[in-house]
Amino acid sequence: MKPDIHFDDEWADDFINCLENNRDLGTWSKFKMAYEAGRQRLVSDFYGLEAPKHLPDLTIYPHQYETARTVIEKMNGKAVLADEVGLGKTIEAGLILKEYMIRGLVKKVLILVPASLVTQWCRELNEKFFIPAVEQRKKPAWENIDVTVTSIDTAKREPHASVIQNIDYDFIIVDEAHKLKNKQTKNYQFVRTLKKKFCLLLTATPVQNKLSEVFHLITLLKPGHLGAEAGFEKKYKEGAAHEQLNELIQKVMIRNRRSDSGMDWPKRIIETVKIHFTEEERRLYDAVCNIKHKWRGSMETQGLSFTVLTLQREVCSSREAAFVTLRNLVEQYQENKEVTEELNNILNVLNEVQQNSKAEKVLSLIKGSDEKVIIFTEYRATQLYLQWFLGQHGIRSVPFRGGFKRSKKDWMKQLFQNNAQVLIATEAGGEGINLQFCHKMINYDLPWNPMRIEQRIGRIHRLGQEHDVEIYNFAIDGTIEDHILNLLYKKIGLFEGVIGKLDAILENFSENQLEDHVSRILLNSDTDGEIRVKMDNLSSIIAPDSSERMSL
Repeated sequence: MKPDIHFDDEWADDFINCLENNRDLGTWSKFKMAYEAGRQRLVSDFYGLEAPKHLPDLTIYPHQYETARTVIEKMNGKAVLADEVGLGKTIEAGLILKEYMIRGLVKKVLILVPASLVTQWCRELNEKFFIPAVEQRKKPAWENIDVTVTSIDTAKREPHASVIQNIDYDFIIVDEAHKLKNKQTKNYQFVRTLKKKFCLLLTATPVQNKLSEVFHLITLLKPGHLGAEAGFEKKYKEGAAHEQLNELIQKVMIRNRRSDSGMDWPKRIIETVKIHFTEEERRLYDAVCNIKHKWRGSMETQGLSFTVLTLQREVCSSREAAFVTLRNLVEQYQENKEVTEELNNILNVLNEVQQNSKAEKVLSLIKGSDEKVIIFTEYRATQLYLQWFLGQHGIRSVPFRGGFKRSKKDWMKQLFQNNAQVLIATEAGGEGINLQFCHKMINYDLPWNPMRIEQRIGRIHRLGQEHDVEIYNFAIDGTIEDHILNLLYKKIGLFEGVIGKLDAILENFSENQLEDHVSRILLNSDTDGEIRVKMDNLSSIIAPDSSERMSL
């Protein structure tokens, strides 16, 4: 039985009467009620957090509470949140923002995130923190929305940039802030011009690669905190000054580690899957290796040698990925008959390949189970092939790659969660999205950058994961993949303990330098033995204690 609803318009009539007859709108009792409501909202103590009292359904872990308290009490709302992947930097940022809003210090907010994370940020702020965040898409209303979430690519474009730069923001949050370390980029220049009282920069990448990057990132938060740029590098280049620099950095940066969180994390169960080529696949790989050695000493084909190194990696992935590169090379060198003849011979060998040993192994791992699996590949052509191949065997999969629009990425994630068993992702799937409902991952192609490895694993090995995480690392026996696996896995122990080792690795190498070193070794070595010696030497530089670690 429906209740009897009665609408009382008496208050409206009384309000209009007060306006027309110049009567008082308030009474003593109403004043006392308003006073009491205002008194209840007052925060009498600067120390401690009020926000958790208003968020009874949100689980706040001790390290997240302490981070928020430190940023507010000691850092004046300006900080780099550099927690290791999966520790909940978004929760920390939301908690800090909520605290400032409760205290009446923040109203106008701009949150800049990668395009694929805009919807996720909005959902978490609304559902977990009851913060009315709004996505800004095709027709943004920058001045009229109090809490705006948008991509930095949208915000920095005109006509949006000029409008945003004229707004006085109380609070600005930048996710994936490691992309701001280079002051020459448009992203950096745009963020630098924004008006802000409080600011959070979120990144899982430690800001320890280059002194200039440290300087520029922290200058976004607190100009002058590290002094003038001209004398900064000279002052802190000497080892004796590093301790002083670390003290300055710690005043604006918080980095929580899993090992220090005291939490019971799911295990990482790592399995190396060695795969053997068929005779046809091995013939194709050897043909590519032969032209690499043949062209290495020729000035005319020197640039081609680097491309052939990429071609070796593609052959290890799929013949489809290799075909795309070979076709482009034939077009590029069509006037060089010797080169085109060699390339066409390789295309003929490629056409004889009828089986993909890696794809067959993927099928054997996931067939007969309904558990969800993420497959990471380096190449779009391989992604398309795998989707077709799995479909031929009755396995539903969805793709995920950087070229998708934000809405399509959200749709692919939803399809994966509710309808498909497999998500096939290129590197774009390694950044930002949370997939705790899945606990199996296949590294179909291995990247050469340790940061990208951890970004991948961090999609499923994070807060909220209820199962041990299973990670399968594929490598073709006797190929460059085998060498990379030995370097990053056996020598450094990267896959199982990557989080604690990234800082040490990045002290010696920037994000791209490691890939460059590996490329030069593979390109300029004549034998597998020479490659192994050089790789061993590189691993000792990356992780000096690796020689003391038992082989896995």
